Order: sequence, then C-alpha cells, then structure tokens
Amino acid sequence: MQLFLMRHGEASFDALSDRERVLTDQGRYQTRQMANWLTSHVTTFDLVLISPYLRVQQSWQEVSTHFPEPRKLMVLDELVPSADPAMCASLIQAYAQQYKADKVLVVSHMPLLGYLVSEMVGGIEPPLFATSAICLLDLHGERASQVWQEAPHTIG
Repeated sequence: MQLFLMRHGEASFDALSDRERVLTDQGRYQTRQMANWLTSHVTTFDLVLISPYLRVQQSWQEVSTHFPEPRKLMVLDELVPSADPAMCASLIQAYAQQYKADKVLVVSHMPLLGYLVSEMVGGIEPPLFATSAICLLDLHGERASQVWQEAPHTIG
C-alpha cells in the first residue's frame, strides 16, 4: 500500500476555536501547488481519510480538484492534532484493508503526522511537516519505509 500523508495548508489564527480555523489565500495556493505536483506521482486514490477540522476540509477541497473522486472518502474524528498515533496507524491500516485500498491519502495535522511516520517506520524520529507538505510511505504488511517527503518550498 502507498500511504500519502498530507498536512493541511496554512491556516489563519482568527477563529473562535482551533477546529474552525480557515485556510489563508497562501494556504489554498500552496495546497493547490502540492496537489498539482502530486499528480505526477499518483493518478487516483482508493481511500481518502481526513480530519473534521475546517482547514483540513478546505485543503481536501483544493486537492480533490486534481484527482478523480476516490472510491471511499471518510472524515475521521480521530485524525486531530492530539490523536494517539498508534491508534491512528492501526485505524488507517484497518480501513485500507477493509476497502482493499492500495493508494491511501490522509490529510491531517501536526504533530500527529510526524508521530504517524515515526510509528509506522521503525527507528526514525518524527519528521516535521511544513504546511501543505506530503510524505509517501510504502507499507508492506507490518513494515513501512519512507519514500519521500516534499513541501511547497522543496518542489520549486
């Protein structure tokens, strides 16, 4: 399975709660830029799992314009910044298995994404994810390897 982990785009801090923060214009632009770049690596997703937070919903809206509709799209309350990475890793793998998904996109937050990488790829420190950054993990059974990680400032 190829697991694409993406952080939401840059978000404004002008909101009543963390859940309600919206993407900035720069956040929308960089998310579109990364989605366009991603089309050279994957043509479709079998399964897309996203956080319920508004900035992630908006990031997915930008990404979704570059890809056909996935076989399955799910909003998971577990994919929030403070979520347990071991539980989320198991949940992602269980849904991928249930839906027979070979190409999975998860759009979520820091620090969860960094901890997910560390949880799934043994022996590495949690990487930082810039806003709109994407990491590809290749999963074979219980083993995973990090293939690449890119951000708007690295794809230039």
